[in-house]
Amino acid sequence: MSHLGKVDRMEYRRLGRLGHQSSVLIYGGAAVAEQPQDVADASFEQALDAGINHFDVAASYGDAELRLGAAMHRMRDRIFLATKTGERVQDAAWRQINASLERLQTDHVDLIQLHAVGDLDELDRATGTDGALHAAVRAQEEGLVGAVGITGHGHQAPATHLEALRRYPFATVLSPINPVLARDLEYLNAYEALVDEVERQDTGLMIIKSVAQRNWPDGVEKAYTTWYEPLKEQRPITAAVAWVLSHDEVTGIATPSDVRLLPLMIRAEQGRHALSRGDAEAVLLDEPDYSSPFISIPL
Repeated sequence: MSHLGKVDRMEYRRLGRLGHQSSVLIYGGAAVAEQPQDVADASFEQALDAGINHFDVAASYGDAELRLGAAMHRMRDRIFLATKTGERVQDAAWRQINASLERLQTDHVDLIQLHAVGDLDELDRATGTDGALHAAVRAQEEGLVGAVGITGHGHQAPATHLEALRRYPFATVLSPINPVLARDLEYLNAYEALVDEVERQDTGLMIIKSVAQRNWPDGVEKAYTTWYEPLKEQRPITAAVAWVLSHDEVTGIATPSDVRLLPLMIRAEQGRHALSRGDAEAVLLDEPDYSSPFISIPL
């Protein structure tokens, strides 16, 4: 793994009413889902050295929780730790939350998130009478988790997350926005309505899929461990990071699920101030085949 050398101090933003000063880059734990422990450890150290203090993982990310768990003894007091449950029924979610704590080798996480809630059907299941939300709230009441959040992908995510905040005061939301999505007026209106509610409730708003270029074309060998084809060069990655972080409502960006992209994200965070939002958007919209990553979402 390449050495970054000395980097300037990373920016930190308040994670809504939780008050945590989170790094604007959030370590996406899916990057180590299929990596051996030595590669994972090197990536964790690279992140910590750059000033990343917020790590995000999920029960469904292969061996990612195990990789983080093996390193937890030397990093737990240095990071805000978040994981996710993709279960929708209360009992299954309760078991998964406890299994995540075991895999992560910790007695608590700072945030548990209801994972991949991207449409109203999923929201109904997760927040229903026997839904996973009840397990998350129980875990918070018993001190196993510090707060409860929600995540989701797809073109219905902002509208779904707005409805989620009407049903329950989630402490955080992880949702998508980028220039190509913002050019869809319906999507932009939904996102802006979500931002209004996020600001009203003082919710932490985090952004995913910032460096997606497009879905993987059929027949193309997937050269990265991301489910979408990512931007690969420093200039557009810097533009993507600059564009998202120019939005004051955003507390951070989840880094993509490939360890090789982390150093480019770190350099992007350091170099983003040279680009205005308009300049960043122009760079991205000039990228070949730049499109929504949510045309086809793998199950």
